[in-house]
Amino acid sequence: MQRLRSEVMEIDLFKVLRNNLGEDNLNALVREKIVPVPGDISIDNLGLKDTDLIQRMWREIDIIINIAATTNFDERYDIGLGINTFGALNVLNFAKKCVKGQLLLHVSTAYVSGEQPGLLLEKPFKMGETLSGDRELDINIEHELMKQKLKELQDCSDEEISQTMKDFGMARAKLHGWPNTYVFTKAMGEMLMGKYRENLPLVIIRPTMITSTIAEPFPGWIEGLKTLDSVIVAYGKGRLKCFLADSNSVFDLIPADMVVNAMVAAATAHSGDTGIQAIYHVGSSCKNPVTFGQLHDFTARYFAKRPLIGRNGSPIIVVKGTILSTMAQFSLYMTLRYKLPLQILRLINIVYPWSHGDNYSDLSRKIKLAMRLVELYQPYLLFKGIFDDLNTERLRMKRKENIKELDGSFEFDPKSIDWDNYITNTHIPGLITHVLKQ
Repeated sequence: MQRLRSEVMEIDLFKVLRNNLGEDNLNALVREKIVPVPGDISIDNLGLKDTDLIQRMWREIDIIINIAATTNFDERYDIGLGINTFGALNVLNFAKKCVKGQLLLHVSTAYVSGEQPGLLLEKPFKMGETLSGDRELDINIEHELMKQKLKELQDCSDEEISQTMKDFGMARAKLHGWPNTYVFTKAMGEMLMGKYRENLPLVIIRPTMITSTIAEPFPGWIEGLKTLDSVIVAYGKGRLKCFLADSNSVFDLIPADMVVNAMVAAATAHSGDTGIQAIYHVGSSCKNPVTFGQLHDFTARYFAKRPLIGRNGSPIIVVKGTILSTMAQFSLYMTLRYKLPLQILRLINIVYPWSHGDNYSDLSRKIKLAMRLVELYQPYLLFKGIFDDLNTERLRMKRKENIKELDGSFEFDPKSIDWDNYITNTHIPGLITHVLKQ
């Protein structure tokens, strides 16, 4: 309960409830409504040891919502499989034992589609399906390969094990057509849930890039830096002179509260809907697309008017920067701008080893990190797909029919978003307040 209070209830997200109810009433409500249970979804029975507690949960739980995941693009393969793939199966198996079970709602990601262009449909994966098209995926074999690789590394250092398992996960993902370990392991998790769900109602929510809240509980709340946010912050700090992106590519963004509202609507619509497996894309590219070029303009205009303050106390003056639309162009830029000077520095360091050794090592490390990050983000910066949301549109229509009295509540229609206003007056200020703490 102490961890729930310090890590969840005391963060800014709950300030509206705290102000409306008062501290004592909020604490009483939490004690009445929430029972925190420590566990681990990568283990059978969610890692629970208390037999009485397990039996009670199986008797009383009717709806399970699974948002547990590791979202690191290049996660260690053993960890990604444990949480995103077999962890999802463990949650499903636990849910099937709940005698009152009405629904399992699982949050995945729209980017399980890989790097496919065109209109991407809301359809489930078939067991063993791959995106490469020329081979079959056997999840059990993937599990055995992972264990075998770990066994080979048993005499290595922790750092060597970690890096090798990250590289192994990326290699397995790309072999089967996915760009990274994260979306590959999430896709396999969906496959296992679809195959073994039996009659348990299963809803899979596939959000796109989640951004700060647009309305509830207040505009602009966000925690941590996501894909777009890393670019915005680097730009605002004057560190982004050139970046990889296609100005015409759609950047599929969706505010966090709209994702939550879609989850609530889907759970309401399908609770007790025996045998159903429903897939919902929750994004904006189909109904209200915004391009990277537009986002670039919004961001440049914001920081031109309201610059961040540097460590020296002066405003950081930013330049709009150069957008390069292919990896080849970006690699050439990096070679001319950084790698050639780095090679010159390396030669100087060979001749005069006492003079520039630290500078060479530091610059080399930064260039390698920058290239690795660009390679990880490339599939999303140059993404050519549009996420169909026909199922989600039907869900929106059903919500409007059933709860007309809640005008404006539980909104998840991206057509209501004014992207210029949202990015400049809500999202970037939210990033600065809640992430940068300025």
